[in-house]
Amino acid sequence: MEKHDSPVLDDPEKTVDASTSSFDLEDKDEALRLVGLERAETFTEEQYRRVRWKLDLVIPPLCQAVYCSQYLDKNVLNYASIMGLPITGQHYNLIALAFYLGFFIWVFPTMYISQKLRLGKYLGANIVLWGMIMMLHAVPKSFGPFFVLRLLLGALESCVAPILILIISMFYTKNEQARRISWFYLMNGVSGIFGGFVAYGISFDTSATIAPYKIMYLLTGGLAIMVGIAVLIWMPDSPLHAVFLSQKERIIAVERIRDDQGGTENKIIKRHQVIEAFLDIRSWMIVLLTVMTAIPNGSLSNFGNIIIKSFGYTSQQALILSAPIGAVGMFSALVCGWYSDRANERMLPIVFGLIPTIVGAGMLVGLKSIPMNKGALLFADYIVTFFGSSLAIVYAYNASNTSGHTKKVTVNAMTLAAFCVGNIIGSETFLPKDAPNYIPGKVAILILLVLSLLLCLVIRWVNRRLNVKKQKYIQELKERNNWTDADVEKERQRHAFLDMTDHENPYFVYTS
Repeated sequence: MEKHDSPVLDDPEKTVDASTSSFDLEDKDEALRLVGLERAETFTEEQYRRVRWKLDLVIPPLCQAVYCSQYLDKNVLNYASIMGLPITGQHYNLIALAFYLGFFIWVFPTMYISQKLRLGKYLGANIVLWGMIMMLHAVPKSFGPFFVLRLLLGALESCVAPILILIISMFYTKNEQARRISWFYLMNGVSGIFGGFVAYGISFDTSATIAPYKIMYLLTGGLAIMVGIAVLIWMPDSPLHAVFLSQKERIIAVERIRDDQGGTENKIIKRHQVIEAFLDIRSWMIVLLTVMTAIPNGSLSNFGNIIIKSFGYTSQQALILSAPIGAVGMFSALVCGWYSDRANERMLPIVFGLIPTIVGAGMLVGLKSIPMNKGALLFADYIVTFFGSSLAIVYAYNASNTSGHTKKVTVNAMTLAAFCVGNIIGSETFLPKDAPNYIPGKVAILILLVLSLLLCLVIRWVNRRLNVKKQKYIQELKERNNWTDADVEKERQRHAFLDMTDHENPYFVYTS
């Protein structure tokens, strides 16, 4: 499982042989198969730009297709709830919960399996399988089989976000990651608009021999299978396997990210990195932040149309009126992702996204569901979803602030497990006994979002303090060893692809 007998140690004062043949490559980053410990050739910004353009033509569109399919498949239950789904009441809450239960159970195993295999191929196979599971949702009419299918769907989809984060971090620099992640995360909004309009159109076909909700499951399942096939064919597993790049372009792709000290991948599961991930207070702060923002997500994604209907709209009106929620999600993801990279910040964009959300949640709590408040409540329901961009920035935070491939895999799995826990709790927040206003659930959302805002500021402070400590330590090394700035840069280059964690590598800089 773990191999840690390399002569390259964690002590930054120890020097390493620039010849990669002097130690076991299996213990180091896969990038060393392409490049040496030190930069052998300097490339121009134009060369970097051309390679980035080629990456952008392939990786973000595939990530967008995957994320759109995932969100649409997960959210079909929301549409089905008012399209004749035979599962109602507390059983509906339980099948909403089943997805996240399957997700939670399988997210750690699937991520460690993916580390040993080719990422793109593993992802594509999972997508094809969940597409088949989606289509099977059209068969059962009772609670038990539906619960099992939702459980399997959650398990198969649990690898998506962690793998996409890993792929983005392999190919893009820190100041490019948040925007690329926002590009695929905004597909939540696209799928919300697309799904809402499709469900609305299907709901008018009263002469169909098959129930409208079954048509939705068959349609989205078939779409997922096509996306999975595309991923199997075109998604690169790492810079070493990017077939659309020439050999020199693969080297350029790796050298582009050298200075970020984040590395690409390593196939060995390293136990000490797993332990570090679980002992790192920053990991648990992200877990807590994810739980607190996922609870509202679990509530609104499964009960969004029911809430809109409770304002006094019909089922068909609720379907079409849910579409702008997707537009709000797209806008917030793009703006927050752009600002995150532009300002080199991760927590402040989340804070800015939470402010309109808190205002909307306050309106939902304070306004009564009466005809004269229908418009105001609908507006509040729209802006409360602005917080959805927070998870995209959390993804970018993990990509930019974690080093050591096994630690990356573990932290991503912890984050998505926390997302599941939050959504499981969220699916039980809007209880049938609280209908139609669901005030306890709305109050819970308001409180959690305020606490999330405060936690973001704490995380930002911790990262900035850690960077100050690292700067002081590097200065001490410089004075102790009589290093010049060129010596420090040489050491920084030699640490980039040693598969060291962010704690082990003194040259790793956190993005606050």
